[in-house]
Amino acid sequence: ETALRRSLVTFQKAYLSRSLSRLFDPVILMFSSGGNEGLPSTDECDNLIKIIESELTVSLVDIKLGQLVTKNVTKTIQMMAVKFEQLLISDEEASQVIGPPTAAQKTNGGAVNLLHQFDRNLRRAIVSLPGLSEDCVAAVIDSLEHIATLMRNSIQPLLTSLTDAVEAIVLTMHDEDFSSPHPPEDGAASAPCSLYIKELQSFMSRSAADYFSLYHSPDFLREELRAVATRCLDLFVRHASLLRPLGDGGKMKLAADFAQMELAISSFYDRPTELGRSYRVLRSFRPLLFQTVEHLAQSPTVGDVIPYSLVLHFLFARAPAELKSPHQGAGWSVVRYSKWLDEHATEKERLSVIQGALESYVQGVKQAKEFAKEYAIMVQLLQKALATL
Repeated sequence: ETALRRSLVTFQKAYLSRSLSRLFDPVILMFSSGGNEGLPSTDECDNLIKIIESELTVSLVDIKLGQLVTKNVTKTIQMMAVKFEQLLISDEEASQVIGPPTAAQKTNGGAVNLLHQFDRNLRRAIVSLPGLSEDCVAAVIDSLEHIATLMRNSIQPLLTSLTDAVEAIVLTMHDEDFSSPHPPEDGAASAPCSLYIKELQSFMSRSAADYFSLYHSPDFLREELRAVATRCLDLFVRHASLLRPLGDGGKMKLAADFAQMELAISSFYDRPTELGRSYRVLRSFRPLLFQTVEHLAQSPTVGDVIPYSLVLHFLFARAPAELKSPHQGAGWSVVRYSKWLDEHATEKERLSVIQGALESYVQGVKQAKEFAKEYAIMVQLLQKALATL
């Protein structure tokens, strides 16, 4: 058998060369037709899958030949990924979120749709091909990671802009007045939500209608939007905890904001419960707004669902002005402090800076006969938090 194989090497090389040409030629043709923004058609992508399927089927007569043809298939997939990558656009036109979708955004969306369909249909064809070895199937599936990476990279400029825009809107909550000590005078059961929440809702709804509609795969879009939605919730709760002064009327207004945020995130990400802890924190934090400091510190959700550092930040807002929040004591803006929190994500680091703020308060009022009641409760909660590290 070995001697026979050696005698057939020349013929095998010639066959593999022609096989590679049969695979490469349609890829070259797909990207030379100059169609819709240079993108190939759905039929052209489906035709390539049929050719791949045909080449693999013919190679099933011999295990070794099957392995060699599979290598040709993986080269074809890599070549296709390179061709698509050359069409993708990552400049400002691809990342803008101010106006209607640009030609660049439509091109990127169209490319992702084709890539997703190609990936899905090829996987189906490969796994259902009778006689193809597990190694060959695995090799083809692994090569499709090039496609998945390309899809993620193509949408990244848009996601980055969405995240930046959401953060900019959330930060404007500090321009709102939450100091009112009185609920709405008209006796309404709930206060109207803030202007920034209305702006955020409008932006999220418009983003879904204008930009997300370019992508035809809900599963892909949902997976890519998860980080943006999570970031939105985390930022909202973070900055809500840093608001001060916060009066009873302000609490009513903030509670309305929390309720509207749940609605806003649902229009942006259709399965908010899948956002995990970030969503649970959003829902668990709202009831704390109306609890006394004593009850708040004893809430079973503190530490279990809501990080201790987040609750301690909120307790600063409930304390007298002399008990300064960490960023106030350091002379930082809330924007700078938020960036610091991004860069110091562990509870240990955050609790350390909170501990420093409490110690600074003691030094500043050591001549006083007694400390603010919030201080003692915060120290107890801090000690409880540190004990969990």
